[in-house]
Amino acid sequence: MGSFVANEGLSIFVILVWLGLNAFLFVHFYMAFLTERWFYTRVLLGDALSWARAPAACLNFNCMLILLPVCRNLLSFLRGTIQCCSRTAARQLDRNLTFHKLVAYMIAFHTAVHIVAHLFNFEWFMDAQLLGNSSQLPFVLSQIGNGDNASFLNPIRSNETNPTIVMFTTIAGLTGVAITLALILIITSSMEVIRRSYFEVFWYTHHLFVIFFIGLVFHGFGRIVRGQTASSLDEHRPLQCKDQFENWGQNGTNCPQPRFAGNPPMTWKWVVGPMILYVCERLVRFFRSRQKVVITKVVMHPSKTLELQMKRKGFKMEVGQYVFMQCPSVSSLEWHPFTLTSAPEEDHFSVHIRIVGDWTEGIYKACGGDRTVPQDAWKLPKMAIDGPFGTASEDVFRYEVVMLVGAGIGVTPFASILKSVWYKHIQKNQNVFTKKIYFYWLCPETQAFEWFADLLQSLEGQMTEKGMANFLSYNIYLTRWKETEAAHFRVHHEAESDPITGLKQKTLYGKPNWDSEFSSIGNNHPGSKVGVFLCGPTQLADVLGKQCQSHTEGGVKFIFNKENF
Repeated sequence: MGSFVANEGLSIFVILVWLGLNAFLFVHFYMAFLTERWFYTRVLLGDALSWARAPAACLNFNCMLILLPVCRNLLSFLRGTIQCCSRTAARQLDRNLTFHKLVAYMIAFHTAVHIVAHLFNFEWFMDAQLLGNSSQLPFVLSQIGNGDNASFLNPIRSNETNPTIVMFTTIAGLTGVAITLALILIITSSMEVIRRSYFEVFWYTHHLFVIFFIGLVFHGFGRIVRGQTASSLDEHRPLQCKDQFENWGQNGTNCPQPRFAGNPPMTWKWVVGPMILYVCERLVRFFRSRQKVVITKVVMHPSKTLELQMKRKGFKMEVGQYVFMQCPSVSSLEWHPFTLTSAPEEDHFSVHIRIVGDWTEGIYKACGGDRTVPQDAWKLPKMAIDGPFGTASEDVFRYEVVMLVGAGIGVTPFASILKSVWYKHIQKNQNVFTKKIYFYWLCPETQAFEWFADLLQSLEGQMTEKGMANFLSYNIYLTRWKETEAAHFRVHHEAESDPITGLKQKTLYGKPNWDSEFSSIGNNHPGSKVGVFLCGPTQLADVLGKQCQSHTEGGVKFIFNKENF
């Protein structure tokens, strides 16, 4: 329980506060439209009025939040500011995209409720006009404003008007359709299968958020939902006058004809602040993208993995950070995130790009990866870099004992960490708090080992030479293999070096027994705080999170951190 509170306590608190505010706004605005001012509106619409307005308030609140988690520079600044005070609070900022998705789901939910309620509202507006009977209150209310058309209550002004026409000829209707279509495209293109297989589709449709917010701001300007004015309420009390509707406005009656007006648009007040912050964010990104980046070295690793070593004036990084990259010759709009694989102590910064899609294929060709002769330096493509941005891995040196778990290409942030550890020990840096690192690398196939094996071999040899062989314990797992390959590897298993990686530590087959691994580390380091860092799939994160909770006992505390971008 202690580990669960340490790892997830603040996250759960934030989510509960967010859900609580949503619930409060829903109930508050639901009740607000049950007041006397909206009595005659409810005569026409019933409870659908409150069911339309309450989710609208929640939409305003969540649309205020949706942009903040993607203001990368703002989050990076906040992370650096609060990290010195609370590492737990700083870790919450690393879950920005998770919160962004939760808010998006909430927006989709309230949008659906809002749309369904308004579909009923339009039907009932039309039904009131079709009554054609002046002895019924809904029809009488629908005729108010026919003369000056200023204080009407029913936006459908005649029984010959089609609700569909009203929907596509009013500000509320047009903007509502635009908002809904944009939201559907944004959400559907954000599905995991689309993002991984057709990233360009996800990237371009996500920018429909511009249309979404423009439509959102102007949606309320039509003032279609109307209630009784305050001055009219002073003269005409609905509860006393509702049964005298046939005599409204006649001499000798105390019930003049009621007057109606819509609320002024309020959405812009909710979203203007985040929109300004996001515009500033984009300006910072634009400024950074104009700074000159020089590619100093291109390395073609096996299995179509491209290493780019670059320099940019004033560039400073920490371990495990990432950057967004743009190559104008490939796409002038697309930016893609890549973890930095260099160490802060090096005189350059580097990324490893796995060639898996159109954009990465374009980078590969632009850098001469498909040629047999090296690309001339002056022919290398121009690159734009935004970042670096912080991640959970920045905290790795704050723990005495560290577990690093990488799955496949997810090993990239740990390349920076392992390099930096070595440099710090060479330089005899006294600020290194970390005494022991356990490194786990899970790969589905042998080719995934190739580009990273050289680094591990170098570290293995250098640490042995310096008498630090026990500082780094690493375990490499091949999770999928053919039986013929496995048999061949077993034959060579008695060799001094592993036949796959060339390391002294032999490659293991299958998946780790995490219960056994956590128990062993807990027994080896009683009373320690163990930082567990993962860059890998959600399923593995769930497993490690549960292990951290179950093995926090006897003074050992496992603190779970997951890369999330």
